[in-house]
Amino acid sequence: MAAKRILLLAGDYAEDYETMVPFQTLLAVGHTVHAVCPDKVAGEQVKTAIHDFEGAQTYSEKPGHNFTLNATFAEVKAEDYDALVIPGGRAPEYLRLNPKVLDLVRHFFDANKPVAAVCHGAQILAAAGVLRGRKCSAYPACGPEVREAGGDYAEIPVDQAVTQGNLVTAPAWPAHPAWMGQFLKLLGTQITL
Repeated sequence: MAAKRILLLAGDYAEDYETMVPFQTLLAVGHTVHAVCPDKVAGEQVKTAIHDFEGAQTYSEKPGHNFTLNATFAEVKAEDYDALVIPGGRAPEYLRLNPKVLDLVRHFFDANKPVAAVCHGAQILAAAGVLRGRKCSAYPACGPEVREAGGDYAEIPVDQAVTQGNLVTAPAWPAHPAWMGQFLKLLGTQITL
């Protein structure tokens, strides 16, 4: 397996697990991962949030870890990357307002490169206009946005993921094993023990 170059879109109040786990998992299997955030440079940090399911009508939110970016957003060129990861949390609310973020996302779809999005990451996909006719899971509160963007919202258990073409999506962090497993398959990553 040739190591891949993967771009991870981070932002303040991205979900902690949905940022940290894919970043570390992809590094652990030998890929290069560049974590970036608009208006920030390598070495700066974003604040994350821990979302949990504790019996309320929606998730609870607690402060997460500070996540250190290792690349500079302004220097990123989509054509230099083999795949894209979009964590969830609240960051997608404002990341989807950035025209360069949307252009980056469109590049990965136009070039049919692997994309992994989880939870509220679907908000960025919807804003980029790449969901028409695609199956996409997300946090249930994002289902209407997926449908409005022309996507086929996949109502799946919170610990499952769905792949259609180059897109792997999941409802939330409990799906990490399924989500990362399907993404690694799309990347052609082989792990032998």
